[in-house]
Amino acid sequence: MQKLAIILSIFLLLTGCGKAQSGKNAAAEASERVEVPVFDADSAFAYVKRQVDFGPRVPNTAAHRATTEWLAESLRRRGAEVVEQKALLKAFDGTMLNATNIIGQFNPEAEDRLLLLAHYDCRPWADEDADESKRSLPVDGANDGASGVGVLLEVARQIALKNPGCGVDILFVDAEDYGSDEDEDSWALGTKYFVEHPFKEGYVATEAILLDMVGGRDARFYHEYFSQQNAPSLASRVWACAEEAGYGDRFINRLGGAVNDDHRRLIDAGIPAIDIIEYNPSSGFNPAWHTSADNMDNIDAATLKAVGQTLLNFIYGR
Repeated sequence: MQKLAIILSIFLLLTGCGKAQSGKNAAAEASERVEVPVFDADSAFAYVKRQVDFGPRVPNTAAHRATTEWLAESLRRRGAEVVEQKALLKAFDGTMLNATNIIGQFNPEAEDRLLLLAHYDCRPWADEDADESKRSLPVDGANDGASGVGVLLEVARQIALKNPGCGVDILFVDAEDYGSDEDEDSWALGTKYFVEHPFKEGYVATEAILLDMVGGRDARFYHEYFSQQNAPSLASRVWACAEEAGYGDRFINRLGGAVNDDHRRLIDAGIPAIDIIEYNPSSGFNPAWHTSADNMDNIDAATLKAVGQTLLNFIYGR
């Protein structure tokens, strides 16, 4: 993802958790509540570590290919209908990337589709590293990539154990992080392909939630600018779920910065989409972003728990 030069800080309002409409009385809402599964942070942490153990998941590498196979099989084991969307994508520097988007559908017959996504590829260069000798090396992508995928793998496991009754699509998207700051359109190539080439005829997501850098220590999540501009109701409902789950100290009800990320491709395609991403309006991205320090030492199971439980509350409250 790419940081952009819009940084705002205003207070926002919350609405009901999960529900697209509000105004119901408390008794009616209570009668509709379903038991929400408990998100297992240790399981999510193990999923993050498994990805990192493959090595940097840079397109065109053995680590990337092994991860692709493992992710597809992981979704199949949870009962999802899986599609592997393969594409040859041209990067900004002319490199042809062998990319694979992995889509797992739960309750595929449902018309209402919630799309949950995270990128699984790694930045080929640690170009933000303080040590110049490391800037040409690929990053481990523990937080920037593996954390979002790890959360969604645990969400998939919980869905397999308890059907939420709604349509949920999990997208592990490729070729997000092979971009240049000189070219805004060079990022999120896998998501661009996803929206331009529907994996299923007539497929349209009702709304979408992107997870990116959701495992950092003591991470705080502000409303991302483009998310709030294009899907304010969705953002408010998700933040309300966080508050309800006891994570209002993690999901800050203020507007942060503008981030050029996968969700913008979805927004451009007319899909209401938000980005849950660690970006502090005062200090920017997590300090390990695009550096050699983006490793398991900087992954916080408590952060994974906050994001994962918020998502489960949202899904089972739909």
